[in-house]
Amino acid sequence: MKRLLLLLALLCGTANAAPPAPNAEQINLDIGTPPVVIVKHSLAQRSSRLVRFYDAGIIGLAYDGMVRIRDDSHLTLAQRQIAEKLIDNENPDRNSLIYAIAEAHGGQAWEPAVRAAQVRRWKEQFHSGWWIEDAQGKWSIKP
Repeated sequence: MKRLLLLLALLCGTANAAPPAPNAEQINLDIGTPPVVIVKHSLAQRSSRLVRFYDAGIIGLAYDGMVRIRDDSHLTLAQRQIAEKLIDNENPDRNSLIYAIAEAHGGQAWEPAVRAAQVRRWKEQFHSGWWIEDAQGKWSIKP
């Protein structure tokens, strides 16, 4: 009887085991669940206001895929406040997009793979002449 209970316990434990770790090839960044669509809409609404700061080299794409102020030395106080407010809204939405895509793929176990894939996409989509930060924290202009 003990062996039967042990066998049942092992079988139940295997059935509840975590799925294998996701990889980038399995990720659909264009998945269209309602949370993903809502966050993408919010990001798109803000993008035109960020462009002038990207073009001027004031903000750039940080290594982790977030938007950061790179050089604010030529900004007035009002311009700096506008840039900071845009960034304060942009980065949480970027994280929300990553979480929503991970949830659409099966849960937060997918978050690291989704984050890596989405950061890659943002870097690819970033315009030539805009600033990107490398892993060592050095900024350079995207060719």
